Amino acid sequence: MKRKAKRALLISGIFAGAVGLSVGLSQLKPPPETKDIPDVAPLVEVLPLLESTASFRIASQGTVGPRTETILSAEVSGSIVSISPKFIAGGVFVKGEELLRIDPTNYSVAVDQAEALLRQRQIEYDGALKLRTQGYRAESEYASAAAALATARADLVKAERNLERTHITLPYDGMVRAKEADLGQYVNPGTRLGVTFATDYAEVRLPLTDRDLAFIDLPDAAAIRASGAAEGPLVELSAIQKGQLTHWQARIVRTEGVVDERSRVTYVVARIADPYKLQPGAGEESPLPMGTFVAANIEGATVENVIRVPRSALRGNNQLMFIDADNRLRIRTVNVLRADAEYAYLGGGAMPGDRISTTAIESPINGMKVRTSDDPVAEPEDDGEQRLAVESDRG
Repeated sequence: MKRKAKRALLISGIFAGAVGLSVGLSQLKPPPETKDIPDVAPLVEVLPLLESTASFRIASQGTVGPRTETILSAEVSGSIVSISPKFIAGGVFVKGEELLRIDPTNYSVAVDQAEALLRQRQIEYDGALKLRTQGYRAESEYASAAAALATARADLVKAERNLERTHITLPYDGMVRAKEADLGQYVNPGTRLGVTFATDYAEVRLPLTDRDLAFIDLPDAAAIRASGAAEGPLVELSAIQKGQLTHWQARIVRTEGVVDERSRVTYVVARIADPYKLQPGAGEESPLPMGTFVAANIEGATVENVIRVPRSALRGNNQLMFIDADNRLRIRTVNVLRADAEYAYLGGGAMPGDRISTTAIESPINGMKVRTSDDPVAEPEDDGEQRLAVESDRG
């Protein structure tokens, strides 16, 4: 037993000595040198804000249509005996040119009959008038002869008008959109013959929101009421033709005066003169066919004392990251008057001389410290030295 006790005591002593030696050696090693790693603030590009005068352009779009379009219908019955070679889809005609002719035989005979009857009624009236002045006829007989003469004159006018209606003409220079009748076809009053439109002007209906209307000087309502159209802002129309972007000049002449109940937009009408370039002196401009879908760039109002900022600097729709005098981030809401693909125009919430950040920050915090590109202390070399210090410390 004594031998086992000595053996256990020896093992315990060896273990205690090893622990003590380890603790002693650890106390002899000097502690590692510590350095504080600086909190590196993000570096941002800043833009000082300035006031300026902005001329706005309002974007819209629409489809080109004729100012005047006519559905041709027969006014008398008969067979079509003549058709102009221009009466085809795409055919161009001039004012008063005959496009179709309905068989006029019956209507020519009716004119001859009406003329003969009128001559007879005129003789009867003259005789009644002579006898009345001599006292041989009663007043009623004279009145009857006068009424018969008036009826005969009206019948002649009607017969002559029906004869004119056998010649289908239009009171404008135009183009045929659709041909719906052909040679030899028998038509009745009301039968559709085709569709034509005038080529003097074309029009485009352009939808505008209430916000857009605030920046457009629309024609005066009194001028529109007096003449049906007025001089409004210029409009540049554009579309792809034959693989190339083509432009045309137009002008807003009126507004439709109502708000669309479904889309809540107001339509204004832009007019293009001589869209098919048929008039002398039209130059080499490209024609603008009806039905073309065009983009419109409308000349808007000029507004003074606005601040323009890059569109990319906006957070959401109406927030900017301002940099105060202590280089701290301040997120504020601003009043955006208008915005396009490149710029936003501010009408409030910012002052000239304010600085904003144009650098995107992943998770900006109001009040966080930043380094600015216009601060000489925040040069890229300083940032590099700090990184080297941290790396040497880790080594």
